[in-house]
Amino acid sequence: MKILILCTGNSCRSQMAQGFLQSFDKNLMVRSAGTVPARQVNQKAVKVMSEVGIDISHHTPKMVDQYINDEWDYVITVCDDANETCPAFLGKVKHRLHIGFEDPSHATGTDEFIWSEFRRVRDLIKDAFYKLYSNDLKIK
Repeated sequence: MKILILCTGNSCRSQMAQGFLQSFDKNLMVRSAGTVPARQVNQKAVKVMSEVGIDISHHTPKMVDQYINDEWDYVITVCDDANETCPAFLGKVKHRLHIGFEDPSHATGTDEFIWSEFRRVRDLIKDAFYKLYSNDLKIK
């Protein structure tokens, strides 16, 4: 099964979702991309994922254009912030889904609060993608 996860910067939420899906099932081919990729994966995202035993430190943000002509079983957008522009994917796709999350990289306040937002969003992503995996993606 081929799954593409999209957001704007491909530096945080989509990278975490990719990490979780790959941890649930090594047989899934999961990629992530963005319309305006960041230079690197958000280091707070790397850290909070390592706290749950998932290493995304080797991931790199990618431009959605490199996947636009591929066929996908699922294309899932994770942008939920009204200030962001989520990509419209025009490739060959069996299922298009939107599972939106706030961008923790936009959190402001104390260092403690910002870290708590990264952990909160990480846990929401884990729960939502595990539910999707268990109900729709699991190869039986």
